[in-house]
Amino acid sequence: AREMGINPVIVPELGRELSFWDDWKAFWKIYGIICREKPDIVHTHTAKAGALGRGAGILYRCRVSLDCARDRQGEGCKLVHTFHGHVFSGYFGWVKSWVFLWVERILALFTDRIVTVSEALKKELVEKYKIAPEGKVKVVELGFELDKLLDLQAKGSGDIVNVGIVGRLVPIKNHKMLFKALNGVKGEGWRVKLIVIGDGELREDLEESARELGITDIVEFHGWVKDLREIYSGLDIVALTSLNEGTPVSIIEAMAAGRPVVATDVGGVKDIVEDGKSGYLVASEDEEKFSERLLDLIKDPERRKRFGQYGREAVRNRFSKDRLIKDIKELYKGMLKI
Repeated sequence: AREMGINPVIVPELGRELSFWDDWKAFWKIYGIICREKPDIVHTHTAKAGALGRGAGILYRCRVSLDCARDRQGEGCKLVHTFHGHVFSGYFGWVKSWVFLWVERILALFTDRIVTVSEALKKELVEKYKIAPEGKVKVVELGFELDKLLDLQAKGSGDIVNVGIVGRLVPIKNHKMLFKALNGVKGEGWRVKLIVIGDGELREDLEESARELGITDIVEFHGWVKDLREIYSGLDIVALTSLNEGTPVSIIEAMAAGRPVVATDVGGVKDIVEDGKSGYLVASEDEEKFSERLLDLIKDPERRKRFGQYGREAVRNRFSKDRLIKDIKELYKGMLKI
């Protein structure tokens, strides 16, 4: 950011976990930043940062409206929030989920534009969870620097097929489903290895699960790896077993790298993966079918190559950084009417 002339302001109290005092201090720091910078648009991301940031933006708009400090008819700043997913199911108990749902519904009343990263997520938020009317919600898909992956060659053929899963080691990612599916593949006599990229609260629990299933010989935990080429160059297949997803970045990266995927059909996954063309979609928690689909690709190198090539072309322009910049510019210009 600094290389591009952007000076980030760090709010150290703004952590992932809920903490009354830290969140209270973070709110007032964010409010102070907004008052100092007087932005035309406040654009928030993620659940907690979105709540605190929009809350501070709403308070700022009230202040501007009262003291007429600006010449924009007391409007203050426009508020935009991007949902990359949601926490209304699969993360918490029903009471906490219900509270978060109503907080989002109330915040949406004061939010000028809500952005989702997929059509499936938009449909969920509008139709299932009633967060906001359809006219207020716009889809802007993700965009990345994919160049380093688009020219990545297929992994050299070998006796062992490497299956990878990339993401936080947390309950929502449902790694144990993949462990059980791979145990079935191992039982069929195929030589396979599972590469687990990422870290999190379930690391020790998942290592114990691998021991209980008797698959420690085929499972490797690598922690976080910064170099994307290093991650995907050693993989033949990329898996995703999440219970809930917005738009999974690891699947976009895998497809850009020319790797076929096997994924649970949740959230916005179906908006990326074409079943039978760039990979396979499997119902959530269907371990047997997941194992079957992995075997279909493990047995057939040509199919892996064909799916990988199709997936790469599917994401090449659709999820590019330049396309994202263009879409966000158009969004902001439309909101400011410039």
